[in-house]
Amino acid sequence: MPIVLGIESSCDETAAALVDGERRILAQVIASQEAEHAPYGGVVPEIAARAHAERLVPLIDKVLQEAGKSLDDCDAIAATAGPGLIGGVMVGLVSAKALAMASDKPLLAINHLEGHALSPRLADASLQFPYALLLVSGGHCQILRVDGVGQYKRLATTIDDALGEAFDKTSKILGLGYPGGPAVEKLASQGDASAVLLPRPLVGSSEPHFSFAGLKSAVLRAQESGEHAAADIAASFQQAAVDCILDRLRFAFADIGPVNALVVAGGVAANKAIRSALEAFAADRDLPFTAPPQILCTDNAAMIAWAGIERLAVGIAPDPLDVSARPRWPLDPDAQPVRGAGVKA
Repeated sequence: MPIVLGIESSCDETAAALVDGERRILAQVIASQEAEHAPYGGVVPEIAARAHAERLVPLIDKVLQEAGKSLDDCDAIAATAGPGLIGGVMVGLVSAKALAMASDKPLLAINHLEGHALSPRLADASLQFPYALLLVSGGHCQILRVDGVGQYKRLATTIDDALGEAFDKTSKILGLGYPGGPAVEKLASQGDASAVLLPRPLVGSSEPHFSFAGLKSAVLRAQESGEHAAADIAASFQQAAVDCILDRLRFAFADIGPVNALVVAGGVAANKAIRSALEAFAADRDLPFTAPPQILCTDNAAMIAWAGIERLAVGIAPDPLDVSARPRWPLDPDAQPVRGAGVKA
């Protein structure tokens, strides 16, 4: 079975992992940058790139040591080549190129979103194509039909903010700190989800996409009014997000065709309220629901290595050493452009 070294550096996690074709994570090390970015309430690209450059080589050494392997034992080197913060992506990709050249191993330039899209198959060997995927993270919010490795049909995307960004901004508005998703979820558990009247952008619309900018602005107005407890605002925001997701999924499922499962992936997939709502949605349609464990929801290198293994398994050729890093890289290049900033996805 193949063994692939994976490298992830697209945002604020520096990660390396060794994964084999039997779905075993032989070793993984993730270095968080929470402390570096916390004073700013969000990720600062320059700080992130510098931290990746300082940490990546020691992380790779540690992963190989923990797994009892060397580069000679690896069948390929896989690294995120986009989309993401371009400085960080370049650090990881250039490092992977150097390792591939030095060890005479194939280079696999992986789409970060494909890493998320395939990560549930690393955790669940029974998950078969095609499946419906809700991809929710700090930079993306999409519904896709996954027909196979490299075969994605985008049914919906965000026209402005991603849901993870909305969670982070809500956390900042409420003074909860960074990262925002876990902080908002924890506070929401103490609040009344019906206490604050918040909008559900595009719910009921004939347009298939998501929008969260208006919801984020409404949270700010609610906080500035001084009329609501922070826990109630957090709970009401989280419920509004759930309602938006379910409505957009209902719209997408009218068009998606037969699928074997409903799958959620990405950092926001760790949210328990969202998982619970999606599980009920899938049960109503007699579909299995699959969500990867939390370690595979947030940015990680195991999913990048696994995407590399999936590519090798279907015979996709390795990438040349002059492959470029890409700040934007849609999973479905044939998808029609949408109004607003959603075109980036």
